Amino acid sequence: MEEWTLAIGDVIVGIDIGTSKVSLVIGEVNNFNQIELLSTSSCKCNGIKKAKIIDEEEIVAAISKLIKEAEAENELTINSAYVTIPGKYVTIVQNSIIKEAKDKYAGISAKDVGVGLSQVKDIDVPEGKQIIDIVTDEFILDNGKSVQDPIGSLSSSFTLKAQVVLADKEYMRKISNIFRRVDIDVDGLVPITLAERSLVLDGNELNDNVMLLDIGAGNTDIGVFEGLKFTYTNTIPLGGDNITNDIALVLNISEEEADKLKKQYGLALKSFIDNDNEILLSTSKDDNKKVIKSSELIEIIEARIEEIFSLVNKDITMQGIKQRINNVILTGQGITNINKSDVAGKIILNIPVKISTGRAISTVRPEYRTAYALVRYIASRPFAKTVSSSIDSNSKENIFQNIIERIKEFFYS
Repeated sequence: MEEWTLAIGDVIVGIDIGTSKVSLVIGEVNNFNQIELLSTSSCKCNGIKKAKIIDEEEIVAAISKLIKEAEAENELTINSAYVTIPGKYVTIVQNSIIKEAKDKYAGISAKDVGVGLSQVKDIDVPEGKQIIDIVTDEFILDNGKSVQDPIGSLSSSFTLKAQVVLADKEYMRKISNIFRRVDIDVDGLVPITLAERSLVLDGNELNDNVMLLDIGAGNTDIGVFEGLKFTYTNTIPLGGDNITNDIALVLNISEEEADKLKKQYGLALKSFIDNDNEILLSTSKDDNKKVIKSSELIEIIEARIEEIFSLVNKDITMQGIKQRINNVILTGQGITNINKSDVAGKIILNIPVKISTGRAISTVRPEYRTAYALVRYIASRPFAKTVSSSIDSNSKENIFQNIIERIKEFFYS
């Protein structure tokens, strides 16, 4: 039987390239088949704007810095890593196949499932797209029973329902070029919200029809899950930095003070103001001390938060999936620290909204969460030939082709 999981001691490197920072997490599989953190690091980076790569040099410098620091700290050489990909560059195709068991009297084997996974990804791939992952939804046995793991079941056949995850080839080429310049192979690309799902969602949320909103510095990533089914993902090019910029522009103050005010007095809805206190602005660009009412600040914040949720609402409505979403879970550092942001979301979306309280989310600092979620996702993928990150030297002669080949190993082929 082929191995389905990582082995004890295998190492996974996860890198998340965000709008304001790049984060790196190294995890090792311990004796309990859990991820033990070896290294977490993050540094500022402004190489991405509105989910587009605008400065490769800055991204290369940030990744190189993190790699060198992690290698020195852990006395190892990193040659490959898994990388997140924004929802904007991801397409999800629903597919299903029926697979006969090779030996119907012995039951369904791991090889049967492997063949099924190979068949379910046999789709007409649109021009400019590349398969990067297979997400299994359910296996239906010949008696109609739905299971998550059919191996060993006495069934003559099974129906596999899965999502084939595709990525934009042009974005992949840009990512491959960046990592070629730091001598790192890309083990695989994982959509941000897919990686975050098991970290951010908790309990019943994992089985519910949920929209996960990761509101970061410059982008809002949307992930819609119907139970285990990965239904939809996209990126709205707005986030917490837009609120900061608005405050700085309207009040004629520095971005540093604007960010401080947002964190200190941040409220998403003016209707929740208890006391309309005065705020002294200390860095007004006209060199004069200026006093404003807190309601003026909150009005600026409210307008941008309303726009973010309105664009999300428009997107999921156009996709025809809004009516199927029961709950919305907020994560990310963009607006989750702004009081009543969940209430503002509920008013605009007309769906219950809450800030994530997942048990696992509190185990790692916010700036590393997405990279950590990526490492956890890789370690826990079912029915996958999960490839541990390489700490051996590799040839980098054709790194884009390396990405394609390594992604093929990412699931049964």
